[in-house]
Amino acid sequence: MFDTFIVQPIFNLLVFIYAIIPGHNFGLALILFTIIIRLLLWPLVKKQLHHTKAIRALQPELKKIKKAATGDRRRESQMVMELYKERQINPFASFGILLVQAPILIGLFIGLQKLIKDPNAIINFSYSWLQDFSWLQTLASDIHRFDSSLFGLVDLTRVANGPGGMYLPALILVLVSAAVQYVQSKQLMPRSKDSRSLRSILSQAGKGKQADQQEVMEATGRTTLFIIPFIIVIVGINLASGIALYMLTSSTVALFQQSKILKVDVTEAEAVAEAATEAEADTEEKRHRRKKSKKHKARRRRR
Repeated sequence: MFDTFIVQPIFNLLVFIYAIIPGHNFGLALILFTIIIRLLLWPLVKKQLHHTKAIRALQPELKKIKKAATGDRRRESQMVMELYKERQINPFASFGILLVQAPILIGLFIGLQKLIKDPNAIINFSYSWLQDFSWLQTLASDIHRFDSSLFGLVDLTRVANGPGGMYLPALILVLVSAAVQYVQSKQLMPRSKDSRSLRSILSQAGKGKQADQQEVMEATGRTTLFIIPFIIVIVGINLASGIALYMLTSSTVALFQQSKILKVDVTEAEAVAEAATEAEADTEEKRHRRKKSKKHKARRRRR
């Protein structure tokens, strides 16, 4: 069932692009496939990035809440959640895009594995209407014409850490993919001048000082900036290099998408937050005036 509803549609979209582009380059087809996937996911990505931008803009207010809570963690958490609810911010919005991307990545991995085991899978695993395309008919008559490389630079069905030793082109692709992933993740991190390292926070906690949970979460997030690229390298060198090309292209497109939405500096974020705070104060003052006016009218009626 997973093959029918996930793997085969993903694989066939890739093969369709491969069959219609001039030159029939598999690497170029994979790049175009990734760009199309990112564009299809744009509504979800845009929503996630707007949430990220909103949370960035709230950083000054979150600091005010921290001061107002005076060390009461429960009160601080409650005030933060109330602020998120008031501004209609879902702090877990980023998980939505991950849940959608995971099956795509798994489907692509399984599809590439089929090609590694048998290049004829590009025909046999394709839909019947796709097999009628002239290029696939050409491959059906001579499968040796199938080139699984990116312009001859790297074979996308080979792994970096293969049985025959290290395959350098694939290794370079994995390392570049990890580096771009790091830059992309760093772009999403809230910027704070007084941020402390996780080691510093835990060190003070060990001396008896209670650790700020929000500060711990921020420090943990900064630590994952290095952990995720490290995992990409360790796992990526043992997977078909086509996966690394997919991740590299996806991260590169994501960088441009994030730059468009998250184009806001710290000063602007603080200005937005202060404006929102002032607007909230004005609203509260108006409510107070209305209540006062109603009480005054009620007294006049009694008289």
